[in-house]
Amino acid sequence: MPLLRSLRRLGSRPTHQDWPGLIEAYRRWLPVSASTPVVTLHEGATPLIPAKAVSERIGRGVKVFLKYDGLNPTGSFKDRGMTMAISKAKEAGSEAVICASTGNTSAAAAAYARRGGMRAFVLIPDGYVAQGKLAQALLYGAEVIAIQGNFDRALAIVQEVANKYPITLVNSVNPYRLQGQKTAAFEVVDALGESPDWLCIPVGNAGNISAYWMGFNEYKAAGHCRNLPRMMGFQAAGSAPLVLGHTVEQPDTIATAIRIGNPVNRDNALRVRSESNGDFMAVTDAEIIAAYKLLGSEEGVFCEPASAASVAGLLKRSHEVPDRATVVCVLTGNGLKDPGTAIEHNDARFHTGLAAETDSVARVMGF
Repeated sequence: MPLLRSLRRLGSRPTHQDWPGLIEAYRRWLPVSASTPVVTLHEGATPLIPAKAVSERIGRGVKVFLKYDGLNPTGSFKDRGMTMAISKAKEAGSEAVICASTGNTSAAAAAYARRGGMRAFVLIPDGYVAQGKLAQALLYGAEVIAIQGNFDRALAIVQEVANKYPITLVNSVNPYRLQGQKTAAFEVVDALGESPDWLCIPVGNAGNISAYWMGFNEYKAAGHCRNLPRMMGFQAAGSAPLVLGHTVEQPDTIATAIRIGNPVNRDNALRVRSESNGDFMAVTDAEIIAAYKLLGSEEGVFCEPASAASVAGLLKRSHEVPDRATVVCVLTGNGLKDPGTAIEHNDARFHTGLAAETDSVARVMGF
């Protein structure tokens, strides 16, 4: 039984230190043993935030919540998978890990590898990683290799390297990644008391939608929820292989975290769509930015652009949401990952060049 649920039933008030990280909190649900060296930054336990402004736009008694995984230690959902992948790599005796990344995976891999005393190598598409994410990987001490190619080419290279040399691949083809990421579904049910009617999620490499579905099914089988959600995956229009039904050779979108043209978890995601009666849909960059700005200016939630694809998709499909339904939109990353987009796309009034005088400031404020 998860730790927080135990504390609630005992009438205790959890403090920050009561949360031990995902592996300890959900140990019986994960492929670990007493001999697994747990590498953790106390990831997980991220908030499920009521989205009043989004709910009001849909109306009809629909309740929308934001699963804000941007509040994980390195600022994205990748920490959920990485605590498992790095712990199991260390258990196996690995001394180094490698990944391809559009940014978030590299940050998480670097942080957890260094936490575990291991070397981290990351391949990134040169010029296509947001500054905040690159800064993280560098500061955590990763050895960053920028290639002249897109994410899909970088992933092919790291797979070849991991097959030939003694180094562990920690992209989402690593099965332990999805094991860690499924815990987000557990947290959603723990918070709501039941599965949502819809789960809206950005889709890039398609591992997270597969992990959530795994988690919901495991909880249902154990009697922790009665129902399963309809899984709704949203891709950027310029990078939508699951919507189009074929690989996108040159994916292009402002949402860099989902700029992936050939998802490695394609088959799993297609199965999730079929089993959940879900769907995939493309949202334009303009729709993503509109949702991104809405979340910041009306909900007070700053997510990275790719995260806003889940809300953009929900608003685009809102006519299909049943009356009084409960909807969870997954926000996969923190807005500070990509400050450049926030500076370029906002409706704020930014006053510059004022004299350093009280009267000047007051006049600008309308007094």
